[in-house]
Amino acid sequence: MSWGTELWDQFDNLEKHTQWGIDILEKYIKFVKERTEIELSYAKQLRNLSKKYQPKKNSKEEEEYRYTACKAFLSTLNEMNDYAGQHEVVSENLTSQIIAGLARYVQEVKQERKSHFHDGRKAQQHIETCWKQLESSKRRFERDCKEADRAQQYFEKMDADINVTKADVEKARQQAQVRHQMAEDSKADYSSNLQKFNLEQREYYHTHIPNIFKKIQEMEERRIVRLGESMKTYAEVDRQVIPIIGKCLDGIVKAAESIDQNTDSQLVIEAYKSGFEPPGDIEFEDYTQPMKRTVSENSLSNSREGKAEPKFGGKSKGKLWPFIKKNKSPKQQKEPLSHRFNEFMTSKPKIHCFRSLKRGGAAPEDFSNLPPEQRRKKLQQKVDELNKEIQKEMDQREAITKMKDVYLKNPQMGDPASLDHKLTEVSQNIEKLRLEAQKFEAWLAEVEGRLPARSEQARRQSGLYDAQTAPTVNNCAQARESPDGSYTEEQSQESEVKVLATDFDDEFDDEEPLPAIGTCKALYTFDGQNEGTISVVEGETLYVIEEDKGDGWTRIRRNEDEEGYVPTSYVEVYLDKNAKGAKTYI
Repeated sequence: MSWGTELWDQFDNLEKHTQWGIDILEKYIKFVKERTEIELSYAKQLRNLSKKYQPKKNSKEEEEYRYTACKAFLSTLNEMNDYAGQHEVVSENLTSQIIAGLARYVQEVKQERKSHFHDGRKAQQHIETCWKQLESSKRRFERDCKEADRAQQYFEKMDADINVTKADVEKARQQAQVRHQMAEDSKADYSSNLQKFNLEQREYYHTHIPNIFKKIQEMEERRIVRLGESMKTYAEVDRQVIPIIGKCLDGIVKAAESIDQNTDSQLVIEAYKSGFEPPGDIEFEDYTQPMKRTVSENSLSNSREGKAEPKFGGKSKGKLWPFIKKNKSPKQQKEPLSHRFNEFMTSKPKIHCFRSLKRGGAAPEDFSNLPPEQRRKKLQQKVDELNKEIQKEMDQREAITKMKDVYLKNPQMGDPASLDHKLTEVSQNIEKLRLEAQKFEAWLAEVEGRLPARSEQARRQSGLYDAQTAPTVNNCAQARESPDGSYTEEQSQESEVKVLATDFDDEFDDEEPLPAIGTCKALYTFDGQNEGTISVVEGETLYVIEEDKGDGWTRIRRNEDEEGYVPTSYVEVYLDKNAKGAKTYI
């Protein structure tokens, strides 16, 4: 199957076909190029989409992403960003492996095609020239033959005419001989040109054209093979990124599986828990007292005695919910219980600290505008941040100290005195941060002293305390409510609560004391004024009975009767060797 033998007479059609093949290559290149543009555009849109839904820094959205569902969504956005990167890789590989190579190959094919068809046209022109020479010699031979015949006839006519002179006859004879000789020469030239043309024609149709068409066929077949290889590469480029895309999708699935509804529910509790106790039962208000006064003769004394009588069922008045105002005006119409319940469900808590804030003012430094639980979290967070800053400054001071030692040992490397100013500045920063941390730790200790106990034993004793002192607590709750809905505290009520709390502490004293796990040395003087803390003097050595659990407090003991908590940053702790080795807290 050769184009040279089968298509020897289809030169023009082959020229059109090969041009069509080049057009197909260019069309495929254009197709792949548009595909790369689509991939780039799609990748850009995916990146913009991922960026659009990313949480903004230092905004409320960033706080929301601590929930597992939001974390999973953030992981999905990151995976989509990587997914977009794979589409960019597809675009780059298509450009480098197909478009660039095919573009060069098209130029080479065009040049090769041009060369082959140039050789073909050159062979055509040569055979056409040979044909024209043959035709010319043929026409000349034919003309000379006709002229020789006419000259022969004229000679014969002259020779037969008796009136013609002998000279004229001789002249006609010579003319006929000349014409015959010219005819013979034309015949020989025609025969030579014919043989030459036949030879050239055989060479043209059996050698030149087949060779040229064979080269064109090979060129066309290479073009077809190259187009097929490009299509395979096109599919392979996509196949190469499928595993990575699969990993991106697996990452999304893994992120979705990491969603934990229980964790999110707990985070909601931590975010919005106020630390207040639920409200107690609403007392029954008896509106029949005025009717009794009209009947009774001693209405005044009866009404006073009636106020001192216990309420229905012997139940004491529970604590008021912080944001429910008591209706103290007897002239106002009493609202139905359903309205009071709706107000209870939709109202926001009012805290006594709000009275010290001006409308639109900044939040106080000690976060006293927050509920107890939220305030404790904020203070703990602030203490942790300050401790990190202190550690950072201490690391910097240590680095400067080491550098100063190097300068002392090798003066040519630098002047040790040049670091004194920086060392002093860092030490001052550490002292400022420590004072700041002490301030927040004191506030934190105050808040943790006021929060309800979390242990099971504490909850049981709290229940006993409520049962024994319900009347006192009710009276305290009533007295604390101010007309503006906030709360006040009276010294006498605090004294009663403190006395009862002291009774509870006696029950804990019966427990077996904790064994000492090491010793500690006080770095600073601490005045433990809050409940549960203990005062220490700088340089004093005490026993450690409970290690810091991450809350910034260490439990120590001076003797069998004196023990309590001190800030961990105030003491230098040395644990026993059998207690995880020695650790130092500064």
